[in-house]
Amino acid sequence: MIFLGIDLGTTSVKVVAMNESGTILAESSAEYPLYYPKPGWAEQNPEDWWQGTITAIKALLTSPSVNASDVVSIGFSGQMHGLVALNQQNQVLRPAILWCDQRTQTECDAITNHFGPKGLLETVSNQALTGFTAPKLLWMKQHEPDLFDQIAHILLPKDYISFRLSGQYVTEVSDASGMLLLDVKNRCWSKELCDFIGISDHQLPKLYESYEVTGRVSDEICALFGFGKDTLIVGGAGDQAAGAIGTGAVKDGIISVTLGTSGVVFAAHDIFAADEDLRLHAFCHANGKYHSMGVMLSAASCLKWWTDTVNPDIPFDQLLSEASESPASDDNLLFLPYLMGERTPYPDPYAKGTFIGLTPTTTRGQMTRAILEGVSMGLKDSLKILTSMNIPIQEVRVIGGGAKSNLWLSILASIFGTPVHKINTDQGGALGAAILAAVGYGAYESVESACSQIVKTVECIHPTEAEISLYTKKYTAYQSLYAALKNWFEETAQL
Repeated sequence: MIFLGIDLGTTSVKVVAMNESGTILAESSAEYPLYYPKPGWAEQNPEDWWQGTITAIKALLTSPSVNASDVVSIGFSGQMHGLVALNQQNQVLRPAILWCDQRTQTECDAITNHFGPKGLLETVSNQALTGFTAPKLLWMKQHEPDLFDQIAHILLPKDYISFRLSGQYVTEVSDASGMLLLDVKNRCWSKELCDFIGISDHQLPKLYESYEVTGRVSDEICALFGFGKDTLIVGGAGDQAAGAIGTGAVKDGIISVTLGTSGVVFAAHDIFAADEDLRLHAFCHANGKYHSMGVMLSAASCLKWWTDTVNPDIPFDQLLSEASESPASDDNLLFLPYLMGERTPYPDPYAKGTFIGLTPTTTRGQMTRAILEGVSMGLKDSLKILTSMNIPIQEVRVIGGGAKSNLWLSILASIFGTPVHKINTDQGGALGAAILAAVGYGAYESVESACSQIVKTVECIHPTEAEISLYTKKYTAYQSLYAALKNWFEETAQL
C-alpha cells in the first residue's frame, strides 16, 4: 500500500509517497509562477497548480519504488486562505488571491466595524485579516461585481487540486478555519459571516474532518496516472496543521515552529481555546481537536530576500558563515521582519522590513545575523501569547528550510530560552498529508497513533546561557520598535 501526500505550496507543489510503516519511498516537486500585479497584491493561476501537480505526480511514478496501482489513498496539504472562485461550468473566474495578498484592509475594516471584536470572537473566533478568504470575497463583490455574481463554487487552493482529482467540492475544518467563514468552536459554517459577505452555504464546499474520506479519484484521473478506481481522496489539512502533523504536534505541550516562507508558532490542544484579544489564530486541528497559531508573513523569506536580492553574488554558505563569526552582542542592531506586512501580533499590512541601529562599522555578517535574530524575536511574540493563555510549552520542534541551519536554531533557542528539537524528517506538510491519507484509509487508528509511530525527535539544540541574558534585553528593545514606527508605516504607505 502506498499513500500519497500532495503539498501545494506558494512557489511549488511537492508530492511524497509513503508506505504503511511511515517510510518515504519517493518524492518529487514542480514549480509555478507567483504574480504581483500591483504593490501588495499576490496572485496565482490555479491551472498552474494543476499542471504542476500533474508533472510532480508523473515524476514520482517514475520511481522504481512507486507503482501507481499500489496507491490506495491521497491526502493534501496546502497554502491557506487563497480564494479560488469557479462559475457554474467549473471555470476559474479570476486568478486566485493568495494568503500574502494585502489589498483587503478596507474590507477587513468593514467586517470588524460591523461585528466588533467581541462579535468576531463569538462567531468565527478570529479577527478579520487581509490574508483571510472572506475579505477577498468582499473585495470581489466591491471591485469585480460581475465576477462575484457568477461564483458558483468557492474553494481553497489545495481543495481545487482535490476537485480536479475527484470532481467533488469539499474542504476540511483546519483549512476552512482560515477563511473567516467558519464557526471554529462548533466546526460549521457561520451563517452570520456568510450573510454579511453575501454568499450562501451552497457556494461553499462540503465540510469534513481532515482524516475523513471525501471521495475517490475520477475515471479520467485513473486513466491519466494509472491509479486504481478505488483510490481514496482524504480531506488533508491547511499547510500549518499538516506541517504540525508532520512534526507530531498533536497533543498538549508540543509546540511546532515553522521557519518557512512564513513563520509559524503552533500549539495543539484538546479543547477549544481562543486569545480574547484575537492576537493568535484559533483554528480546528487536523486530528479532530483544536490549535492556536501565531503567523509571521515573512520568515525564511527575509533571508531569501537578503541573499537573492541584496547579495546575489555572495554564496549562501558564506553569508551564514559571516553571521556565525559575528557573535551576539549588544550592538543594538535590530531587524524588523515585516517585508510583506505583518499578522501576529500586529495585523498591519503597512508594516515594512526595517534595519535599526546601522553605523559605519556595521558589517554584512552582523546584518545577516540581525535578520536571523529578528525573525526569531518575531516568533517569540507568538510564544509569549501562548504562555499568557496558559498553553503548556514542554517541547519545541522546528521544521522548514530555516531548520537546516544550526546557527539559526541556536539563536532561536537562546531567544526562546528553551531547547529546540529537530525531527527525523523534513517533509513537513507533505508528510502530514500522507499521514492523513493513511489514517483515512484505516492504516492507523488515529492521527495521534500514526504520529507516535512515524515522527521522532533526533537532535536537541540548547540555548546559550550568556545569550539568553543578552537576547532578553534586545527583545525588549525589539518589542518597542513597532509601536514607535506604526504611524510612520501607515503615513508612508499613503505617499
